[in-house]
Amino acid sequence: MQTEDLLKIVQDVLDERKGLYITTLDVQGKTSITDYMVIVTGTSTRHLKSLCDYVAEKLNESGVKPLGLEGDATSDWVLLDLGDVIVHAMTAQTREIYQLEKLWSVDFPKEARLAS
Repeated sequence: MQTEDLLKIVQDVLDERKGLYITTLDVQGKTSITDYMVIVTGTSTRHLKSLCDYVAEKLNESGVKPLGLEGDATSDWVLLDLGDVIVHAMTAQTREIYQLEKLWSVDFPKEARLAS
């Protein structure tokens, strides 16, 4: 499946399942681990887990298997690794603490990117 198609499914499922403040970060050229990070806020710890479970279920129907799922129904941060797309489902408080959007908006110098 093309990365853009994968990203569209992720965004649509998160929106359908009432994820809040869905943000997509294009991190191509900033890291080699993924192309996109999708950050979403859930209304509770159970909601975070169910958001990621629904995304994984929808992608399984298309033959795409997640590489990993970290976190459970009591976690403030659930991560779903889909290879080219990583989903970070977080409570509002956790999202405010870690500020991933701010972290990944930094344009690292070329030398720092080459050293990693």
